[in-house]
Order: sequence, then C-alpha cells, then structure tokens
Amino acid sequence: MDATYIQSALAELLDLLGLQHGAITVAGDGDITRVEIDSTDASRIIGWHGETLNSVQHILKSMVRTKEKMERTPLIIVDVDGYRRMQEDKVKSIADQKADFVRRTGNRIALSPMSPYFRRVVHVYIANNPALQDLTTESVGEGDYRQIVLKLKIEKNQSPIEGGEELSPVIEQANDGLENLDI
Repeated sequence: MDATYIQSALAELLDLLGLQHGAITVAGDGDITRVEIDSTDASRIIGWHGETLNSVQHILKSMVRTKEKMERTPLIIVDVDGYRRMQEDKVKSIADQKADFVRRTGNRIALSPMSPYFRRVVHVYIANNPALQDLTTESVGEGDYRQIVLKLKIEKNQSPIEGGEELSPVIEQANDGLENLDI
C-alpha cells in the first residue's frame, strides 16, 4: 500500500473534521498496516469509546480500497497515542488469564463477545505464543454475539480431561475486562 497516500488522505480527512493532529506514521506489520497519529487532542480523535477513531479508520480503508482498486478492504489499523495497542494488550492479558483457568480445570471457556478485529488478535496470539501451544481457539455465535472459545488441544487417541465437563459458551461474562473494546 502507498504509505504517502495513506498519510496525505488521513491528514486531509482529519483536517476536514477539524481534528488537530501532528505527524502521521505508516508501518507495515505483516498483513496489517498500522497508522499512528500524534495528537495533542487524542481524546477528540478517539471519541466516545473509540467511535470517532473507528469511523476515521473505516473511511480511510474505503479511500485506500477505492484508490488502489482492491477487491477486499485492506487491514489498516489507525491508532492515536497508543490507544489501540493498549486495548490489544488488554485482550492478550485476559486471554492469558483465561488460559490458566482452562489448564487448571480442563474446561473450555468462552470470552465475552468482541469485534472481528479483537477475535483475530486473540486467535493469532494463542496460535503464535509458544507458552500457549497446548491451547486452541474457535469462534462461535453470530453477529454481535460472536465470541472466542478457548480450550485444550486434544491429541489423537486422547480423551478429554476426566471429571471436567465442558462449559457451554456464554453470551456475557461479568467483569472480564472486555466490555469496552472499541474496534
């Protein structure tokens, strides 16, 4: 993707919205393009629970897709003052906590429903973390209620852990820290 176009398009969009910004940096991170905005007024760019940032990100993705005549929307993550990275770290931390529960009990556990982006963060984190190789994830549910189920991998010719009946996925878990994810 054209980093210069992304920078200029985002700067123009922010200017049109009256959102003050400083430097805009674009970096490729595998199949993800990360765009970081420096701003003295980050809270206005983020908006209520990230709604403004989500909207800016959506518009930028559409602009890039149209300009580069892409079939699929590119995976561009717009961040301001590390807001998105903080949320990603929070999701990973919660996945670690839930992994401990799964190992102790042998039961599977469902995380609260979350957006496709954060589900992807958890799937990739579990799959690529050597300390979590005994676990696997799957997405279940529909629409806004889609969630990740974390469970132990079962090798061939191995039965599930005795004494622990698997938990059914839940729609909501109180206070698991995933209530305010904004993507």
